Parts: sequence; structure tokens; C-alpha cells
Amino acid sequence: MVVVRDASDGDLPAILAIYNHAIETTTAVFSYAPHTMEMRRDWFADKRAKGYPVIVAEADGVVAGFATYGPFRAWPAYRYTVEHSVYVAESARRRGIARRLMGVLLERASAQDFHVVIGGIVSENAPSLALHEGLGFEKVAHFKQVGYKFGRWLDLTFMQVALDTPREPVEG
Repeated sequence: MVVVRDASDGDLPAILAIYNHAIETTTAVFSYAPHTMEMRRDWFADKRAKGYPVIVAEADGVVAGFATYGPFRAWPAYRYTVEHSVYVAESARRRGIARRLMGVLLERASAQDFHVVIGGIVSENAPSLALHEGLGFEKVAHFKQVGYKFGRWLDLTFMQVALDTPREPVEG
């Protein structure tokens, strides 16, 4: 059974392990060095302070994945746009966990009156591209050779979905 819930401080070791595995073995994260627990704690505290959700999927009592979003860009007119991240433990992939996490994340974005959710996905990650397409995301950009990892250049695809929010957009 999979339960999606808000992350807690006790989930940080599992979140860190999932993220570091992605750094060390995949092109999903354009980073080279594993993160530390201190970095994860600071990241989590920053998300909480700014009101951004961090959610986890727990499968049979074990954290199997996590998702979050944060600002897309710093300028005020982007206030209704967020960029998300979703990661699933290698042992839990292909079980619908990312889809469940994304469903909850999109509900949260709508509840917080965000209008657009963006995902930056390495262009060779066909399962992630298909997941996003299945959730209504559309491809809006393809950046060629913007990352370099594991001895090769990587392309990045941006996908987005527009939500029926905000109810009353304001400037400022």
C-alpha cells in the first residue's frame, strides 16, 4: 500500500538517500557531488519557511519517493509559476509512485493558487517525459547540450501544465 503524506524531519535520511542515488547514478540531477544531511536539512527548512510542500510516498512503511516545488524564477511576475521535482527510489520505480506524488503536488499547487507548474527533464528520460505527458504537461522547450555529466552532453526538456488558478491574479 502506498500512502502520500507531508514529509517530516524523520524522512530526511530516506529523501537524502534517494536524491544522492539520483546524483550518483543518473542524469536526472545535473549535480556531481552527493548532498550532505546538513544540506538536506537546510533545503527542508527553506521549503517550510517559504510555504512550499515536500511530500513523500511511503510504500509498506518505507519512503519510496518524494516531490516538491519551488520558485521558477526570482522576478515578481513569475509569482504564479513553480518548478517541481519528483524522485523515486530505484527499487520502487514503475509502480505508479511518481504519478501519485505528482497528483498530490498538482493539487497543492492549485490550492496555493499557482498557475503553471514546470518540469525540467533530461531529454533522454523517456519514462519521466511520458509520465508528465500523461499528466497533461506539454513540451515547451528543448535545450541542447546544456548539461555535461558522465562524459557526455545532455539535453534538457522543459514541460509545463497550466492550472485553472489563480482565482484572482494580482500584480505586485
